[in-house]
Amino acid sequence: MTAPSDPSAADGADRPTRAIIEAVAEHEVVDVTAIEPPAYEPLYAVVDPEALDALFRSDPSTELSLSFEYAGYDVTVSGNGRVDVTDPSTGKTIADRFRE
Repeated sequence: MTAPSDPSAADGADRPTRAIIEAVAEHEVVDVTAIEPPAYEPLYAVVDPEALDALFRSDPSTELSLSFEYAGYDVTVSGNGRVDVTDPSTGKTIADRFRE
């Protein structure tokens, strides 16, 4: 796990959950703080955010990937640090990174 003194942990820069929320906000053309109930279901309704962050905090060379649906979007998180959030109705994908 990331140590609390790690600056990236404080701002969430290394968390795939943050990248997911940011990509959904970009799709929706809203501020990231708007991605919350009641307008949007909480991310924890479809995936355990702490487990997701912990899973992808491991070795960045892993070929691990996880796909699920959230807020009407298809989400894929990859071990290489990439998050793709795709609108299935348009095929438009917003890609974000949670790890450099």
